[in-house]
Amino acid sequence: QVQLVESGGGLVQAGGSLRLSCTASGSIFRIEAMGWYRQAPGKQRELVAVITGAGSTNYVDSVKGRFTISRDNAKNTVYLQMNSLKLEDTAVYYCNAKILTPMAIIRGYWGQGTQVTVSS
Repeated sequence: QVQLVESGGGLVQAGGSLRLSCTASGSIFRIEAMGWYRQAPGKQRELVAVITGAGSTNYVDSVKGRFTISRDNAKNTVYLQMNSLKLEDTAVYYCNAKILTPMAIIRGYWGQGTQVTVSS
């Protein structure tokens, strides 16, 4: 079994910053890609940023230049530094990890979600 635990969400004024963290634990042989998704009320879940095991990153256009994804492989943790936050960044943010288990099975896992609210 694998668990993803997120932290770091909250309420922030527009223009402010937040840092999200997500730590994976459990039956893990290797973590492949890790990423952050978000879902705003009435909207579909969208990919915000992803980072591969080699450290390559990709971002949705709306956050480029403002958000930075990084990971600490020794801690099985992925971070999302969010700067210059806008009202439209308000959403529940979900961590996702593609994990190779000791049973040689690759599957994706989700965190429980953390609320980010940007106020004017």
